[in-house]
Amino acid sequence: MTITLSDQDKSTLRTAAYGAVSLMAAAGAAGKPHKIAANGGIALGSATGLIGHVLADYPKGKDLAGKSVAEIADRVLPALTEAMSLLRKQDPAEADNFRGTVLIAVETAQIHQDQPSPAAVEMARKITAALDAARVATADNGAAAGQDRPELRKAIEEIVESGFLAVSLRVHDERGEWAGSAGVAELGGTAKPPVNGHARIGSNTKTFTATLVLQLVAEGKIELDAPAADYLPEFVLDERITVRMLLQHTSGLFNFTGEVYEDGSIVHGIPVPYGTTGKEWVDNRFHTYRPEELVCRALSKPARFEPGTGWSYSNTNYVLARLLIEKVTGRSLAEEMQRLILGPLGLSGTVVPDASPELPEPHAHVYYRYEEAGRQKTIDITRHNPSWVSTGGDMISTSQDLATFISALVGGKLLPAPLLAEMCTPHATGLPNMDYGLGVFVQKTDCGGTVITHNGGTVGSMTLMYSTPDGSKTLTAVLNWVDDADLSIATKVQNAQQRLVNEVFCGEQADPAQPSD
Repeated sequence: MTITLSDQDKSTLRTAAYGAVSLMAAAGAAGKPHKIAANGGIALGSATGLIGHVLADYPKGKDLAGKSVAEIADRVLPALTEAMSLLRKQDPAEADNFRGTVLIAVETAQIHQDQPSPAAVEMARKITAALDAARVATADNGAAAGQDRPELRKAIEEIVESGFLAVSLRVHDERGEWAGSAGVAELGGTAKPPVNGHARIGSNTKTFTATLVLQLVAEGKIELDAPAADYLPEFVLDERITVRMLLQHTSGLFNFTGEVYEDGSIVHGIPVPYGTTGKEWVDNRFHTYRPEELVCRALSKPARFEPGTGWSYSNTNYVLARLLIEKVTGRSLAEEMQRLILGPLGLSGTVVPDASPELPEPHAHVYYRYEEAGRQKTIDITRHNPSWVSTGGDMISTSQDLATFISALVGGKLLPAPLLAEMCTPHATGLPNMDYGLGVFVQKTDCGGTVITHNGGTVGSMTLMYSTPDGSKTLTAVLNWVDDADLSIATKVQNAQQRLVNEVFCGEQADPAQPSD
């Protein structure tokens, strides 16, 4: 594609890119600003393609030296958005190249600080938001790639009409990429939900975690069929439970968020937003649980079955996977996730929050409804401490990052072919048309195809992540609603999920009036 940039356009690109480095240096002054700026500048100098040629001409006299952080931010952040906007109008690939180049420079600036200051971390977030602002504005008009898809827009609008607060959808297929949103970002408001907003991704966290474990298998740090107890002796696990069983949900370990048995009986774990513990969860939604505590609570309950003799979805398995990762690497899950997945793929909108209740802007809100003293109350629960589910479902991401991740994963960019094959080898679950590999479901569609998926439901929202086995077609989405202890919207969630899968992977609409299996 031919792209034409005026001298003013080129000046904007240079000011934006080198200004971002200056902003990181000023914000991280305690970490040797000259070194930060030099390393960030070197990273910019490594840019390729058209962007590399533009940035090779350093904007002399425009390095913003001596300015305050606020003064630099006022000039640079709008320039970053403007730069992305002018590139995206002509060539989205060059826009992505520019975005990736700046983020690599920002990451390099942070890495070379002994301890990144809170101000530097916040500025990195603002730089990312400024880069993404143009993309969101474009996508919000319903055409992430300059086209409209009326059938997709109709689907999300009808899902909102069925009782959802907000829906954002992103599809990549043979026709290109499309993204759009419907509904409202918050109750009582009129603004649409952000197309590429941040969302709590629930059990999609498991796919990230399983990928990380398998990457450590590839590095020789973990053996897939070794007893998990070999790595985590402090928990006195059954020696028959292997690392594979944790990732596959065949360990039999009690789920610390509670179990529902075949006879209908329920054994509670920690308070969760549903059933009789819903109000208790609401009242204690900022409480911090440590992963070791969750595991110990699970181990205090009887196992569901002997290791390897059944399949049962248990968040406990993935909290143990987190602790295993941290034990064998000596680093936090967040650090390893950044090293092996987030950094290499440029997933700047993806966060491992641990116990932080914050959800980065932009985002749609989620709500919870309950009865108190005979009256209905609805509260905003967008902010809550996700440590109650830990690695069972605590991560934050965006539809763009999820699409990039699942496509790269099944496309072979993160794992050696033999380990990817292990990951996607289906194991019977007893669920209709849904078998499980290692951190992914292998699902049959209504039209006979196969998709690799692992959707994530968390209180008040659900995040969808689907891909064809070769990564060529992806669907990612976020659905928000007003939740309650009875999960009264459950059937509508299933219908919406099936509707979107059929629309994208089968080229037909599911009847939203018909409940899915």
